[in-house]
Amino acid sequence: MRLTSKGRYAVMAMADLALHGGVERAVPLQDIARRQEISLSYLEQLFARMRRAGLVSGVRGPGGGYRLARETDSITVAEVIAAVNEPIKATRCDEESMKSCLGKSGRCIAHGLWQEMGDRIQGFLASVSLADVLNRRFDDATHVAAE
Repeated sequence: MRLTSKGRYAVMAMADLALHGGVERAVPLQDIARRQEISLSYLEQLFARMRRAGLVSGVRGPGGGYRLARETDSITVAEVIAAVNEPIKATRCDEESMKSCLGKSGRCIAHGLWQEMGDRIQGFLASVSLADVLNRRFDDATHVAAE
């Protein structure tokens, strides 16, 4: 299992937006692209998805760009990743099918292990807000232990 660049870049861009603009001030995507070293056209695609998900709002005209639609403590990393259609899962199985990880009927012998690991990762990402990322609260072992 791995997080692709789509999810990683979306989180980096949202953290940058939170740091440099938040809900009050719009930030041009060009500025985020430059600071985070992400292609502007790629960011435009990601922000279109995050706008549809209600995480950001666009501001037109001079001084325009994007701003957060909600406060940083109410936007989770899991929401950002989901907004760009980036599933976090540890199994290779299609959850809608009874096909196993190996392509046969039924589930593979280790399916429960991988499913539990994916659920825990999802739970962790759902417990981390943009405010946590900005304040590096996820670095503290007590944050994980408290869950």
